[in-house]
Amino acid sequence: MGPGTLAALLGRYTALGEPLSCRPLTEGLLNRGYRLTTTRGRYFLKHHLDGDQAAIARQHRATLRLAGLGVPVAPPVAAADGSTVTVVGGRCYALHPWIDGTHRDGGDLTGPQSRRLGRLLGVVHVCLDRVMRAEPTPHPATPAPEPPAPPAPVPARAPERAPSWAAPPPSRPEPPAPRLLPGPRSASLSPAPPPCDPAHAAHVSPGPAPSPAPWMGAPPGSPVAADPAETFALIDDLLALARRRRPRDAFDELAEHRLIERRALIERHAHRRPTPATTPASGWVHGDFHPLNLLYRGTEPAAIVDWDRLGVQPRAEEAVRAAAIFFVRPGGTLALAKVRPYARGYRAATGASPQELAAAVHRVWWERLNDFWILRWRYQRGDHRADPQFPAVAALAVWWTSRYEAVRAAFCE
Repeated sequence: MGPGTLAALLGRYTALGEPLSCRPLTEGLLNRGYRLTTTRGRYFLKHHLDGDQAAIARQHRATLRLAGLGVPVAPPVAAADGSTVTVVGGRCYALHPWIDGTHRDGGDLTGPQSRRLGRLLGVVHVCLDRVMRAEPTPHPATPAPEPPAPPAPVPARAPERAPSWAAPPPSRPEPPAPRLLPGPRSASLSPAPPPCDPAHAAHVSPGPAPSPAPWMGAPPGSPVAADPAETFALIDDLLALARRRRPRDAFDELAEHRLIERRALIERHAHRRPTPATTPASGWVHGDFHPLNLLYRGTEPAAIVDWDRLGVQPRAEEAVRAAAIFFVRPGGTLALAKVRPYARGYRAATGASPQELAAAVHRVWWERLNDFWILRWRYQRGDHRADPQFPAVAALAVWWTSRYEAVRAAFCE
């Protein structure tokens, strides 16, 4: 970022002080990040590459309101005019407080901490349902798999007591959750909705009045499960590319083996392709909930970051998809002993039924079975950033198929 751009950008804000340094961070897929240090503090400066001001503003409204409900997020800093999206030279930027924290995957979590992780995601879904009610609802869409982008390590003081969403539901009402990460509000925002007490999240209705089977039925635009015929065509293309790559290496050999193996599995299980009628209930979700987008301070979550994929999707599917990332082992198996408390925490927070989770497990399993995004990046785009993830990801699809009932039970018991 040039000094002229930085000066023009900082000129839109008050009380930031003078810039001391602005260092680029590892580039993400949807944005570029900078660590900005001024005479008044440290900030995360985010350049949104897609330039969709409406979508960025929607993300900001969501995080500002979630912060007001006690959810650990990192809301944007408002400019002097109250806006949170700053356009300089036709490019969109946003400024966030810098949050010191570390990342923890499932291997770092105990059983109780895994339950709290599931509860946290459930609280996010319940609270998003409240704060996004005034927003236009886009049609649900299948999330595009991509390698986890480096997070926006964006500082806030640690809470003085454990956040209320982490505790079991109390036997009697408690005051609303404390505001964990206060942040400036945009003057253009409408008043925040009534407090969403995460301690009572299991009793918060996630949507309209339930039908006899509230988790079933696909609304218009719901994602359609992968078509085996299209997957077979993709496998043929990827096999051809892998076989003629020179010089070949161990990765290419593994890719060929997994592609042939996966084709046989899909042929064997093609009759189990999910139908639209069993799509879990859709709602607003984070869209990219994984270890690199959750910062911890000690054992407590400090902030959920990178809301670029905020959108409407089947909620329970995000819970299953996140578990498959958090709790995957290097050998491509899931730590089911931790998935079980995680799923219980999610269900307790949202009121999701075991049947809804079972439907989500089935759809995400099918998604993984037909998904080859890492190989597409390598062979079709020439992008090798995700190559290290392939052994575990590819093995997981096979292991999941062989342990299907055990995986489903872990989410539903």
